[in-house]
Amino acid sequence: MTMPAFAKELGDRLPSADERAAANQLRKILAAQATGEAESTLRLLQEDKTTSEVVLTPALSRLLMEVLRHVGRGDAVTLVPVSQMLTTQQAADILNVSRPYLVGLLDKGEIAHSLVGRHRRIKAEHLFDYKQGRDGKRAAALSELAALDAELL
Repeated sequence: MTMPAFAKELGDRLPSADERAAANQLRKILAAQATGEAESTLRLLQEDKTTSEVVLTPALSRLLMEVLRHVGRGDAVTLVPVSQMLTTQQAADILNVSRPYLVGLLDKGEIAHSLVGRHRRIKAEHLFDYKQGRDGKRAAALSELAALDAELL
């Protein structure tokens, strides 16, 4: 799809009020059509009154609804392909940590990375694996703390 010269990509800015409203409306339509593990068919009406059909698998529907939920709340959204190589600053931003802290994780071998010249590059897939593991450990620790707290009451 070609964008007009005056348009900015949504990933570079926060969504407008109209974009948020449209995202919420589309998310509600998709949610109403999503029924368990069945595929959904989305019909699009073109300007020339012809229709196009798109079959959405359950996984694709969930992903699209998640993106629309964030846009509808007014959040900026960036999609990162798992094969993309990230700079240390980009990876630190995704993990919500400082760049020096991330470099420490790389030096300890906690996240796989490669060197391009003197610069470290992290494959998004490896970063997301680390993040998922970290989040799992945090959730388990929180559950354990909640259980200990419940014993004290």
